[in-house]
Amino acid sequence: MSHISAWMDEEYLIKCVVDPTKKTFYLHSNEGEVREVVCDNTEQFMNVLHVVRDTCPEDRLIYTGV
Repeated sequence: MSHISAWMDEEYLIKCVVDPTKKTFYLHSNEGEVREVVCDNTEQFMNVLHVVRDTCPEDRLIYTGV
């Protein structure tokens, strides 16, 4: 298998939905999976949000529940 084929078979993020009222992030993959990241408190939520904003392209970032 070539490096390009291996890369194309990898799962990747297509959308990140941020729900500040629930302090929850929903990570949607190209394979249809949704992973939920629930934060225990506001500080944890803000730390995760900082990482998401630094790494997720703006066109894949959606805010809901606002």
